[in-house]
Amino acid sequence: MPVHLGLDLRGGTQIVLETRPTDDADAGGGATDRTVEVLRGRIDALGVTEPTIARSGSDRIVVELPGLQDPRKAADVLGRTARLSFHQVLGPATDVGERRDPLPERPRESVIADETGRLRLKTASLTGKDVKKAVAGFDGQGGAGWHVNVDFRKTGETGWARLTGDAACHQAGDPRRRVAIVLDDKITSSPQVAPSVACRSGIGGGSTQIAGTFDDSEAKELALLINGGALPVPVETVEQRTVGPTLGAHAITASAWAAAIGTAMTSLFIIAVYRIMGVLATVALACYGLISYAALVALGATPTLPGLAGFVLAALLTVIGYSVNDCVVVFDRIRELGRRDRKEDFALIAGQAFLGTLPRTVNTGMGAASILTALTVLGGDTLTDFALALLIGLTVGTCSSMFTATPLAIELHRRA
Repeated sequence: MPVHLGLDLRGGTQIVLETRPTDDADAGGGATDRTVEVLRGRIDALGVTEPTIARSGSDRIVVELPGLQDPRKAADVLGRTARLSFHQVLGPATDVGERRDPLPERPRESVIADETGRLRLKTASLTGKDVKKAVAGFDGQGGAGWHVNVDFRKTGETGWARLTGDAACHQAGDPRRRVAIVLDDKITSSPQVAPSVACRSGIGGGSTQIAGTFDDSEAKELALLINGGALPVPVETVEQRTVGPTLGAHAITASAWAAAIGTAMTSLFIIAVYRIMGVLATVALACYGLISYAALVALGATPTLPGLAGFVLAALLTVIGYSVNDCVVVFDRIRELGRRDRKEDFALIAGQAFLGTLPRTVNTGMGAASILTALTVLGGDTLTDFALALLIGLTVGTCSSMFTATPLAIELHRRA
């Protein structure tokens, strides 16, 4: 099975976002969960392989993008609220007082500036929820350049026909014949309805084109934001950092050397003391490490730098500590029985050694689970990786010791 390395070992970008309350919505656990789902769609559209996005606390979201070395671009895409709306243009705004119409019988208005000046806009006729799909395209022959093709849902098709039909009732050149497409309170495009469109009939087909002075990256980003949907609440980037793959390669190499040196020193010691039995115990040490590592991979754990530290610590406690302790205690007991010529008790020792590991395994698992819970509550994601690797390593290591060196060594000694 392939091993999916974490951000700090493979390199990439980590971004921490924090949700902010608004007048319409409060930032809390529910809003943060909905924000995670929208961000997940945007990340998938970015094309990042094996991303990680997780909620941290009630209002923070941690996003890890392995292999992505441009945090500013990622933060800009993920941090934008992306509230899309389509408005009828009511005309140019010449006075600040026109921002809100004081007459209650007239529709509510807003004023937003575009490249031609400030425009008075009617309340949104369509929103991003009415859009089914957006695709960036390039028109080299028509001269439109990069643009975004927008397809509406069934409900959006009727609204789009009504919106363009109302605008078509005005003469060509009249600002009121324009339709404004607004993204995050900024007019992205405000084209005029074509002269061929009749009044009240509108544009059918359920699609439109957002044109502007886009380059390829801007058009693709706009399509990505439209497809991903709007965030339920605004988010703010509170931390972002880039991790190079050099650090990860060095960490993996250092961890491998640490494991090799520790195992070699332990193996030399027990071979010098116990000879052939020490060789068997050394084989068991390798089995412990292999079984523990296989368990991490099979469970789908993503190795990180704190995770490697937890795995090495678990190996020191179980592989070197428990197994060597078992070997020393059991081998010395076998030597004593051998001197007394009581070979019939070997099977009893094997059973005692096997059953003696059960309480230790339970206690170790409970202790590791307690460590995991405490570090998760107090330390956040970084220490959680450490605690999870420690829990898996301790539990698997102590369980595997029940079935490897001690029973095998006793059985071989008995047969010899």
